[in-house]
Amino acid sequence: MPRSAPHFARRLSTLLASTAMLMGMSQMTSLAAENAKPAAATAPAGDNPMLAPWTGPFEGVPPWDKMDPELFPDAFQKGMAETKAQVQAVIDDPAVPTFENTHVPMMLAGDTMERLFALWGVQTSNKSNDRVEDIDAEWSPKLTTFYTELFLEPKLFARYKAVYDKRHESGLNAQQIRIVERSYEEMVRDGANLSPADKTKLVELNSKLEGLFSTFSSKLLGDEKLYTFVTDKAELAGLEPGFVASLASAAEANGKPGQWAIKNTRSSAQPVLQGATNRKLRERVYNAFVNRGDNGDANDTNATIAEILKLRQQRAELLGFPTHAHYRMADTMAKTPEAAMGLMMKVWPAAVARVKEEVADMQAIADADAKAGNGPKITIEPWDYRFYAEKVRKAKYDLDESEVKPYLQLDKLVDGMFWSAGQLYDLGFRENTGTIPVFDPKVRTFEVYNLKTNENVGVFYLDNFARDGKRSGAWMTTYRSQQTLGGERNVLASNNNNFTEAAKGEATLISLDDAQTLFHEFGHGIHYLLQHVYYPALAGVPRDFVEYPSQVNENWLMTPEVLSKYATHYKTGEPMPQALVDKILASDKFNQGFSTVEYLSSAIVDMKLHDRGDPPADADKFERETLAEIGMPREIVMRHRLPQFGHLFSSDAYSAGYYSYLWSETMDADTWAAFTEAGGPWDRSVADKFRTILLMTGNETDRAEAYRAFRGRDPDVKALLRKRGFPTE
Repeated sequence: MPRSAPHFARRLSTLLASTAMLMGMSQMTSLAAENAKPAAATAPAGDNPMLAPWTGPFEGVPPWDKMDPELFPDAFQKGMAETKAQVQAVIDDPAVPTFENTHVPMMLAGDTMERLFALWGVQTSNKSNDRVEDIDAEWSPKLTTFYTELFLEPKLFARYKAVYDKRHESGLNAQQIRIVERSYEEMVRDGANLSPADKTKLVELNSKLEGLFSTFSSKLLGDEKLYTFVTDKAELAGLEPGFVASLASAAEANGKPGQWAIKNTRSSAQPVLQGATNRKLRERVYNAFVNRGDNGDANDTNATIAEILKLRQQRAELLGFPTHAHYRMADTMAKTPEAAMGLMMKVWPAAVARVKEEVADMQAIADADAKAGNGPKITIEPWDYRFYAEKVRKAKYDLDESEVKPYLQLDKLVDGMFWSAGQLYDLGFRENTGTIPVFDPKVRTFEVYNLKTNENVGVFYLDNFARDGKRSGAWMTTYRSQQTLGGERNVLASNNNNFTEAAKGEATLISLDDAQTLFHEFGHGIHYLLQHVYYPALAGVPRDFVEYPSQVNENWLMTPEVLSKYATHYKTGEPMPQALVDKILASDKFNQGFSTVEYLSSAIVDMKLHDRGDPPADADKFERETLAEIGMPREIVMRHRLPQFGHLFSSDAYSAGYYSYLWSETMDADTWAAFTEAGGPWDRSVADKFRTILLMTGNETDRAEAYRAFRGRDPDVKALLRKRGFPTE
C-alpha cells in the first residue's frame, strides 16, 4: 500500500494540486501528496531545519539527520503561515481568473509544507514515540482545520468556478480541461457550495475525525509494541533456527536475556502460526495478535471506531451523500458500493467453497496424526490453519516452507527485484548507502537511473526491518514525486517493511509471503519512479487503481528466471534446485481459499460497515453478525479485524475502499494474461505498453479508458478466477 504524507496532508494535496481524488494511507495518505514545486523554493523566515529546502546530491535529499520531534510544532505554524500567504496571493489577483493565474500557481504552492509532511510522515510511521504521538494528537486536528478552512474559502472557489464555467472557450488543452473539471467537482463534492454554517460544521467534523484517527493509531501502536515472551526454548520447536535467534535478540533488547520475544505484529506472529509445533503457543500468539485493540483496556479502539463511524456518516449527509461509502467512492473506477460488492460477491462463494475443501484436507491429516498417537484428536481452529496448511502442502506437493525459506535471502531477493525492473523498464539501482542521510542506520539507499541513458531518475530508500516505534504492515511512500511543471524533478521513493531481522552475522531469511510483500511494495515504487506527467494535479490515481501496479509486480517473483538467479541457499550459495522451483510453481494455487477469504471478508465488512445510514455503535457485534450473514468459515479470521483495521480508522484513506485490492487484482490477473499470451513474463512489447499507457501517465486520462487502450477491452474477471484456481462458470 502506498503512503505519501501524514493523513492531514490530503487536503493540502487536493487543494494545491487540484486533484479530485482523496487517496491515502494504506491505508493512510495521498498518492498525490508530493505536488509541483518550483526548484528555487525558499523557506519561511527562521532557521528551523525542518523548513529548509533540501540540499545535497540528487536535487536535494531529506535531512533525516536533523529530524527532531520538538522542531515540528514551530515548523507547522510557520509553514501554515507561508501556505496561507501563497494561496491568498492567488485569491487577491485582480486579473480575470484563468487556468494560468489560478490553477498553475496553486499547483506550485505549498512546497515548504510538502517537505515538512514528508519528514513528519516518517517521524510518525517509522520513528514514533510517546512525544511524537502527543504532537500528532495536538496538531493533526489543527492542521486539518487549517486546510479545510482554506479549501472552503469562497473567493478561492469563485476563481475555480470562473475558470470551470469558461473551460471550453478558453483554448485549454485536454489535460488542462481535465484538471479544471476534476478540481471543481472535487471542491463541490467536499463542501464548497455549503452555507457558511454548514461549512463551520464540516470544519468541526474533519477536525474531530483527525483527532480520532490519531487516537486510533496511537492505541493500535500501543498493542503492537507488546511481546509474547517464551522462557522455554522447547516451546519454539518447529521454527527456523535463524528466526529463533532473532527472537532471542529481541528479548535481550527488551531486558530479558535468556528468553525469546515474539512481537505482536504480523511478521513475527505469522511464522509462529505457520511453523510452531506447540499448539498452545500458536493459540497464545494468535489470540494476542487478533485481539489487538480489543482487550477492554487503555488501548481498546472500539469506542474510537464508533465515534469515527458516527462522524463520517454525519459528514456524508452534510455533503449530500446517503452514506460514507457513496462519498468515498464518487471518484473511483467502481463509482458505487453496489459495483464493488458485485465484484466481491462474484468471488466470495467460490473462495468459501475452496476453504471447505482445504479444511477437510487439514482435518484428515490432524485425524491421522491423532490415530497414529502423535497428539490428541483436535478440530481445526484458526490458530491451526497455517500450521496444517503446511502439512497439506507437504503431502500434496512434497513442498515444505522450511525447505524453501533457506533460499529466500532478503538481500538476494532485493537484487532480484531490481534486476526484474531493469529487464522490464530499464531501471538501474546503484547502492549508495552511507553517502546520504537516513532516518535509521539500517535503512539502505540506492541511486536510481536509466540503464540506457544513465540519466538519474531519483533515489530509492529501503527500510526493511521491524522496530519499536514503527507502525506495522508494509507501505510505499514518495518523499518527492516527479513533475515537469516548474522544472523537471526526480523522485525520492521509499519502501517500508516489517521483516524480522536475523541475528547479527546471519542472513535474514523471509517467507514466501514476505517475499511477495517485498515485490508488491516495490511495484508501487516502480509506478512512481516511472511516472512522467506535466501537471502534478494529474499524478494521483483512483484508489481502486492504486494497488494494480503493485499486484502486477508480485508475479515476477515466481518466474523461473528470478528464482533460479536470486533464490540461492544462504549457506551454500547454490541456486534453488529446479525440482524445488517446479514444486513451488506447481503449488501456486495452493491455499487460495484461505488467502481469498481472509482478505475478502475484511473488504466486505468494510463496505457493509460504511454503506449504511445508521452506523453501528458496537463494532465487535457488527463484525460478528456480518461474518455470520455472509457465511464466514469459522476456521479463518479476517485479515484485519475492525479493532485493528488501520486501513479504515487511521485515516479515511481505505474506508469503503479495501475492496480496491480485488478490483486491482482483477486488472492484475488480466494483465498477467496479456504477458503470457504474448510469449512470457519478459515480453518487452507488453512491458512497454504497460509502462507507457498505464504506469507513466498518472491520471492524465480516465484509468478505465487507459486500461482499454492497453488491453483492447475491459478486464475479464475470469482471469482472476483462473489465477486463483476457482471455477469460472
